[in-house]
Amino acid sequence: MENESREPYRVVVEDGQGELVEKKSRFIATVKRVENEEEAAGFIEAVKKKHWDASHNCSAFVVGSLTRCSDDGEPSGTAGRPMLEVLLGENLKNVAVVVTRYFGGTLLGTGGLVRAYSQAVKEGLKNCVIGTMRAGVRMAVETDYNGVGRILYLLGSRGLEPQNSEYTDKVRLELLFPAEWKEELTKEFTEATAGRAVIEVLEELYYVDKEV
Repeated sequence: MENESREPYRVVVEDGQGELVEKKSRFIATVKRVENEEEAAGFIEAVKKKHWDASHNCSAFVVGSLTRCSDDGEPSGTAGRPMLEVLLGENLKNVAVVVTRYFGGTLLGTGGLVRAYSQAVKEGLKNCVIGTMRAGVRMAVETDYNGVGRILYLLGSRGLEPQNSEYTDKVRLELLFPAEWKEELTKEFTEATAGRAVIEVLEELYYVDKEV
């Protein structure tokens, strides 16, 4: 599995947009999931092109451990950095945001700009679907009909359901669960079936848990 660490982190599952009006200035936050720096740059340029008539198109993105931000003409440190801090504070990765500002004629001051750009990003995130990316294991468990009830009970106690089930002369269940449960579940399945279960790790991967 390719990632800097196996610690869970949050990602945007469905992109979103939010808007804030502050002293007649409109702040439109557009949030998008991105997989690399080139994709982030392309998204930022596309938003700038769409809102070519705006006063500013400030941006920030996080891809893995790489971070970038731009004030796009606003006073230094009043837009891009506060936007980035919101993304980092939410433990989000592989995400880019552009906040488009249409100036309303009233200056907000540095503190007002920091608050407005930060809040705009939060409004955008409210309209996204967020998920947690976890290191996981896909496992197949094959057992007899006596053992399957015990295994389903163990899964239910952890809030898990099989992804696939095959009932023939044996029962084969395919499971997906957090990587840190691997050793414990393997032991529990073995004990529950008196060693009769055939357990196979199919793959190790990252998967997304949607947040409700």
